[in-house]
Amino acid sequence: MTARFRTVLFDLDGTLLDHFNAIHRSHTHVRRHYGLPDATRDEVMRAVGGGLPEALKRTLGAAAHEHLLEEALPVYRDYWDRTMLEDAVLFQGALDLLRMLRAADVTCAVFTNKHGPSARRVCSHLGLDPYLAGVFGATDTDWLKPEPQFTAYALEKLGADAASTALVGDSPWDFEAARQSGLGSAFLVTTGTHSEGELRAHGAEHVFAGLIDLVPALFSAPAT
Repeated sequence: MTARFRTVLFDLDGTLLDHFNAIHRSHTHVRRHYGLPDATRDEVMRAVGGGLPEALKRTLGAAAHEHLLEEALPVYRDYWDRTMLEDAVLFQGALDLLRMLRAADVTCAVFTNKHGPSARRVCSHLGLDPYLAGVFGATDTDWLKPEPQFTAYALEKLGADAASTALVGDSPWDFEAARQSGLGSAFLVTTGTHSEGELRAHGAEHVFAGLIDLVPALFSAPAT
């Protein structure tokens, strides 16, 4: 099979990695710290994707709790740094797909709104470093997905161009990052925070149940 793209950017949480148990625990820890009821897993999954400050705003509650954000961030970070490697699991097919892309000389990188140092730490822990040319996350720049400056930064670091780059993610932020930056395509999976209906309602055309189903989208079958 021949790769259809020279570069593939992968979102991390909900795309390559199931890290929601650890994320849920950390948000619950913050809520308990302030005497608030535990957050449900669904509440946390609906809150994440736009970066940690935005997620904490949502899980701490409405405007009544926004004043807690500045002090809540280090509470979260301290607990997260101590526990983040617990329950970090790759989705089925993640490693196989990265191996296939590397064998086809495709440049792969992680492109996430997860804290950059945390993203690099968990990728190393899970043995992904040999397959990744870079891991770009929150606080590495002044931008987050879907801001096109963040995408441009990653492409520049990788020596890649937009037209021959695909983005694989699980959320509207991923779809918008690809659209606003003129990437070759966006492929979304439903293993993360949004259903197929929600992703299609946002405008996504290429939606898959998981990474295994992505192979025909990323590769062209040999001529017979």
